[in-house]
Amino acid sequence: MAAEAFTSIGTGAAANITSDTSKGIFQIIVSSVKYVIIYQKNVDKYNDKLKTLRAKRKSVQQEIDAATRNVAKIKPDVDLWCKNVDKAIEEEEKEVKDLEEKAKKKCFVGLCPNIYSRYKLSKKAEEDCGTFDELVLNCQFQGSVAHRDVPEATVERQKDFEDFESRQMVFNNIMEALKDGRTRLIGVHGKKGVGKTTLVNEIARQVQLVKSFNWVVTATVSENPDILDIQDQIAEPLGLEFTEKTQAARANRLCKRLKNEKKVLVILDDIHKRVDLKDIGIPSEDQYKRCKILLISREEDVVSNEMDAEKSFEVGALEEFESLDLFKKITGDVAETDELRPIATEIARNCAALPEVIAKVARGLRHKQAFEWKNALHELQTKC
Repeated sequence: MAAEAFTSIGTGAAANITSDTSKGIFQIIVSSVKYVIIYQKNVDKYNDKLKTLRAKRKSVQQEIDAATRNVAKIKPDVDLWCKNVDKAIEEEEKEVKDLEEKAKKKCFVGLCPNIYSRYKLSKKAEEDCGTFDELVLNCQFQGSVAHRDVPEATVERQKDFEDFESRQMVFNNIMEALKDGRTRLIGVHGKKGVGKTTLVNEIARQVQLVKSFNWVVTATVSENPDILDIQDQIAEPLGLEFTEKTQAARANRLCKRLKNEKKVLVILDDIHKRVDLKDIGIPSEDQYKRCKILLISREEDVVSNEMDAEKSFEVGALEEFESLDLFKKITGDVAETDELRPIATEIARNCAALPEVIAKVARGLRHKQAFEWKNALHELQTKC
């Protein structure tokens, strides 16, 4: 009877295997057994994939290090990929090592292998192989891992700038002109050595500080303008690199780059004669109204007539008391001694009220003897 009962049960179980549910359970069992059988193969495959991922991560890091040495900025997708790889390696490697330790332990008083731990280890290793493959596949960055970093312009106060009372009005007028949406070309003129560039540099610092413009770029034009050099001076702080060879092609590229910005201030210093802004690549008012240009020259005629400035401002000479104050500030307390005070006054008076001249003379006399001050005064008086 018992034999017949077991036979009946066995026959019924065999018949049930044909059902969909039983097939699913059977497949799960087979798959689980398979993981146990090939666990070492999966672990070896995992180690190979991990080695490949580590090598790829190391290669990317070498490129990052090289780019960093060249002051380049790492691309966001590269940075994110590195973080994901580092996280995956740290987390997955720790978990697999823990499973490997468990899989090495025996069951039933050390007589049988730990089947369940081997199953978990094999399955985890297979899953991680897929994760590692995906990370390696995602390491397909377009071009370099970095791009040239364009540093923000400095907003530190210039050490040679002085808030002269006589300059305050012209300073404020230029600042107002920069705010005026109807004014695009602004001229600044004055004698050589009067401090035009220093004043405009401070204006540039102020507008950057309050973020009136997205970009402030400066180029020195000089007596014999080199258009290619002027283009380079403007392009460099913008992070623009020219591949074009001809002046016209570069001008077209620069114009497009400037028009990409919301508000740009271009400062052209030391202009001696008319320079066509179109030749440089500075967009015209019809092309782009949010690009303002500050024109600096010794001659009012150059900025007003030749360069067509809509507003022009003169930077004049210092007041006599400002000249003396500047001289004393540079030379220090020595200028206040009874012996040197009258000489200091005369030297400041004979420097034509030009800050650059005063500063140069003062620095030269800062640590000199009284007779050298007298010689300097004599030379100035002779030149006058």
